[in-house]
Amino acid sequence: MSSNNPFKSWLGEKNRATPLGTWLMAAAPSTAEALGYGGFDFLVVDMEHVPVEFTDLAHILRAIGCTPADAVVRLAWNDQVLVKRALDAGARTVMLPFVQTAEEARAAASYTRYPPHGIRGVAAVHRGSHFGTIPNYLKTANDDICTIVQLETPEAIERLPEIAAVEGIDALFVGPGDLSAAMGHIGNIAHPEVQALIEKAAKDAHAAGKPVGIVGPNPDMVKRFIGYGYDYAAIASDIAMMTGRANDWLCQLRGVTQTSVAATAAY
Repeated sequence: MSSNNPFKSWLGEKNRATPLGTWLMAAAPSTAEALGYGGFDFLVVDMEHVPVEFTDLAHILRAIGCTPADAVVRLAWNDQVLVKRALDAGARTVMLPFVQTAEEARAAASYTRYPPHGIRGVAAVHRGSHFGTIPNYLKTANDDICTIVQLETPEAIERLPEIAAVEGIDALFVGPGDLSAAMGHIGNIAHPEVQALIEKAAKDAHAAGKPVGIVGPNPDMVKRFIGYGYDYAAIASDIAMMTGRANDWLCQLRGVTQTSVAATAAY
């Protein structure tokens, strides 16, 4: 089915290069806009670990909307009210963290769709509907929404086939940082046991016919994930890239070894 959501459309294009994005941790519209012009396909607005309020979200989405990039909004929790407010603020692709079961995935899908396919609250005038000016918005919005659920524990990845089968779940996303922590290897996503489960998740997602994404801290790790078969991937964050480059240049000027850990941090 056709969609006016670029990110959702990319996931269905078989011959397209892997969509690449980054995380927005600075909560700054200017940073979001600059990176949107920097060549990224998508930018993840983080509302889970960053103090981004919904008034901020509208400004950040507006900034990204000026650029060729598309926005993904990672919410603080799989919550009906949070989803409703994000969609009304103009988000079209939402990522819900820490989904553990098919039941939780069904709830996520229902939050993002209007009846009869879900329970999203109805309002006529908001930023998502261009303040009521999009013709037939209430009838077409469901097709344009992209719902991503995050799998962040071994238990969730074990249940990946049943989660992927939930109607209305458009894509999956593996969270390597929380996964490594849940496996007893906190902060070490390169651990062989963590890598094995990350690779398994990609294979299981493909077997289920569902696109799956991931985030990595540096180009080498992201390339490894794409080699596992991940369909879309984010690299680091605005803050990590900024502090990493700053630290690199300062260390070159001072003739010392690079000390920044931001470039290797897990998200």
